[in-house]
Amino acid sequence: MTTKIYFNNEKFIAGITLKNEKELEQHNMALHVCDNEEDVVQNRQKLAAYIGCDIEQFVCANQTHSDNIYKVTKKDCGRGALSKDTAIPNTDALYTTESHIVLCTFTADCVPIIFYSEKSGIIGVIHSGWQGTVKEITRKVFEHIQKNEQCDIKDFRVHLGSAISQEKFEVDEDVYAKFKNLGYANEFIYFNEETGKYHIDNQQTVKKQCELSGIPSEQITIDSTCTYKHPQGFSYREDKKAGRHLSFIMRKV
Repeated sequence: MTTKIYFNNEKFIAGITLKNEKELEQHNMALHVCDNEEDVVQNRQKLAAYIGCDIEQFVCANQTHSDNIYKVTKKDCGRGALSKDTAIPNTDALYTTESHIVLCTFTADCVPIIFYSEKSGIIGVIHSGWQGTVKEITRKVFEHIQKNEQCDIKDFRVHLGSAISQEKFEVDEDVYAKFKNLGYANEFIYFNEETGKYHIDNQQTVKKQCELSGIPSEQITIDSTCTYKHPQGFSYREDKKAGRHLSFIMRKV
């Protein structure tokens, strides 16, 4: 299996690609960390065929651990799909109100967030590593959408894709302090006295941010697969040259 489908119904399809030793570059999907760009493009083309679309429908951003948000329209289709030079610059959250656009986000331990509203038809993806989480990018996305798209946040459903587990996400006091300063992440942190490291559950912190934004808890689901421990996970912590998963969502109609 090279792609895990999170949901596929009449209106939406979403999922995440997986590491696979048998595929080109182990099924890496990122053009900014690869040995051969043509191999990555080929991987993306296979994904497009698998989910029933064209690679020119993909929209990708140049992710920088920012809290920047971009509203995608049809004119953006193909940006970043075949070349990183055409990707939307300095952006870590994409959303759209239009159909037949595949929104993409790339991760290797960070939390990929996929969201949609059946009522408004809005879909989106967010890249939230620890830097994005302490910048509260997820809360800012939902605040932005509520303000600019006049829709009810309670209508959204959110899926948090595979990320590094709390067990494997160990940090020093500087990062711990940033999470502590959020004021609501303490229950997702523990201290290991043997190593002197703090362990943070980034997924649960992001889930809390969704709840604080107004999304009902029962409408948030989590893929608890650890990218560090699972053989089909790309982990930057484990390997600085690791490839990237691609998490995606497309509205069909």
